[in-house]
Amino acid sequence: MLRAAGGFWVVSDEPAPADAILILGDDDYAADRASRAAELYRGRWAPLVVGSGRFLRPYASIAQLMQRDLTERGVPAKAVVVFAHSAGNTQEEAKALRKLAVERHWRHVLVVTSNYHTRRARYIFRRVWPPDYEFRVIAANDRSYDPATWWESRNGLKYFLYESVGLCVAAWELSGS
Repeated sequence: MLRAAGGFWVVSDEPAPADAILILGDDDYAADRASRAAELYRGRWAPLVVGSGRFLRPYASIAQLMQRDLTERGVPAKAVVVFAHSAGNTQEEAKALRKLAVERHWRHVLVVTSNYHTRRARYIFRRVWPPDYEFRVIAANDRSYDPATWWESRNGLKYFLYESVGLCVAAWELSGS
């Protein structure tokens, strides 16, 4: 039963050709999201990778860290779009990325996020992105969250509970959407 509960949070679409790969911010220490996005890029699923991330200081952002992670994993610098923002949560980030996609005419995107975050990310994107835009949510395996043993680690428990509350909050906030 615990395995099924842990697996509930993990959804992952099959990749399809896209205009860009979007990595949601706050990647883990090992850069698992950036690694998965680099795999997709090397698989030729999209010509660009967007490192999305909030500002840590006025002069530095998580997006800049992602740029380095991506180039270290074989993505050419010219294929990386650094998208720094001040979004405080996934909903705000999805709205900021929607604006970027509309401006750049990206109608098909792959959204890469940590495995435990995929269900909530998909829920939010479905409600804030235009209905005629296609996005596919792609799970990046996170070393801190194993759906088969999440209850055995502090991080596993933390992410499971955070997503449980986060989905409730997102449903409440987006109920009118």
